[in-house]
Amino acid sequence: MCGAYHDEQWGVPVQDDQHLFEMLILEGAQAGLSWRTILNKRPAYREAFDQFDIATVAAYGQRDVDRLMSNPGIVRNRLKIQSAIKNARGTLAIQDELGSLDAYLWQFVEGSPVQNAWASMADIPTQTAQSEAMSKDLKKRGFSFVGPTICYAFMQAVGMVNDHTTDCLRYTELLEKAQAKGGS
Repeated sequence: MCGAYHDEQWGVPVQDDQHLFEMLILEGAQAGLSWRTILNKRPAYREAFDQFDIATVAAYGQRDVDRLMSNPGIVRNRLKIQSAIKNARGTLAIQDELGSLDAYLWQFVEGSPVQNAWASMADIPTQTAQSEAMSKDLKKRGFSFVGPTICYAFMQAVGMVNDHTTDCLRYTELLEKAQAKGGS
């Protein structure tokens, strides 16, 4: 994991819709690439995608796709760029239906982080029943770049699961925070 990102952000529960949307888009952009690549491009992504303002991204048209395709600071993959726009539109629909992206996503873990207890990185799965259910439902809603492995990486990043290994300092910190809030 990448230093400060691991120590300060990865696995910390996120409930802000804009941040959740950002992470969903970045996890999709990461497909087939290393997370370090995307993490290094994160500032450029934020600038290119208007700080991941959901309504703004949802309103993007062909001119915006062309602009993004010419931006060397991001992954210039047309399908991934179009996916971000489509997923922003899907996010707005979820917000209209359920009130928030947060409420929708966290239902897949019954509202609180799953506290795993992995001894080593090799023990950590690449997908789970929850990530498969999330992927299936997101796809049904028209989202793309949301396969079960991407969804699980997303769940790890936004703290829906605590997948720090048990020997990691962050594991205990996040476990104790979840227990203090009454999580599992």
